[in-house]
Amino acid sequence: MSIRTILPALVLVASGCASSGLSTGATFRSGVGDAFLEHPPYYAGAMSRTLAQPGTRIGVLPVHYQPGASQPAIFDPRWGPGSPIAALLTEMNAYLDSLATPGSVALVRLADGSRVSAVAPTSMGVPPDVRFGCMTEGDLPGEDCVARGDSALGRKGQRMKLAVGRPSPQWVTWLQESGGANDVTHTLVLTLEVGNYLMKQTGITGRKSVELGTDHTVSLPWLTSLETPVMVLQLTGALVDRDGRAVRIGAEGMLAQRTRLTVSAMRAQEVLGDAQVAELRSARREDMDGAPLVWQVALRNLVAQLTR
Repeated sequence: MSIRTILPALVLVASGCASSGLSTGATFRSGVGDAFLEHPPYYAGAMSRTLAQPGTRIGVLPVHYQPGASQPAIFDPRWGPGSPIAALLTEMNAYLDSLATPGSVALVRLADGSRVSAVAPTSMGVPPDVRFGCMTEGDLPGEDCVARGDSALGRKGQRMKLAVGRPSPQWVTWLQESGGANDVTHTLVLTLEVGNYLMKQTGITGRKSVELGTDHTVSLPWLTSLETPVMVLQLTGALVDRDGRAVRIGAEGMLAQRTRLTVSAMRAQEVLGDAQVAELRSARREDMDGAPLVWQVALRNLVAQLTR
């Protein structure tokens, strides 16, 4: 671990950011109530009966990267042109175009204008913001996780929060115009971002692991801090109706960056960087037939779970 990596992590533990306000981004009346989940799959909300009707069309926005989802954006991996995040997004969106949904539902790609971030206003407003990770003292990125449930050893009672913030009125207007032009009943909003997950201990020897998502748990070295959450590169998503209200939300983790005990002792957290994102692009699920790419399985699960 270089000093350059440790120092931002030290700042991360104590930093926060400005509030997004009480309207746009607030979870109250966003469509799906907050869920507190101990184990995957990490989803909440009921499916609309409309999706069971023949000929249903669901709009799909390109997967986009949301910097600053769980921490100040300066601690996130680079996301500009030429970065591993940009390359991963290109691959994800190409794969998204190839996915089909169960039954008679059809996915229809919608143009997304000048959209750059779920938290940054654009010419079409602010989209719904799905948030998943450890529960914090408040609702602001960069805040510390609350106490670890009823088990200091990390064996039970550890719940993480899944929620969605309301979109802006401007975005809802854009959605209605774009969705109406494409005859879609619902729209998928998919985001690549960094979240903070809690680890668990299992077995007599106290093996450490993190439950990333649907049927996806990864082991971490024993000399990994249990007290410090791990940064996870994850996909989050929401299925919203024509009024911009979420009907189902979810998250799938793909890559965990552990924090070693020596770094945790300094109240620091090891951050995700370009090298880890580059590794994810070719990482495979060796536990599955055919060893598919980790990110492809996560994206496929997310789309299927949100539209089933």
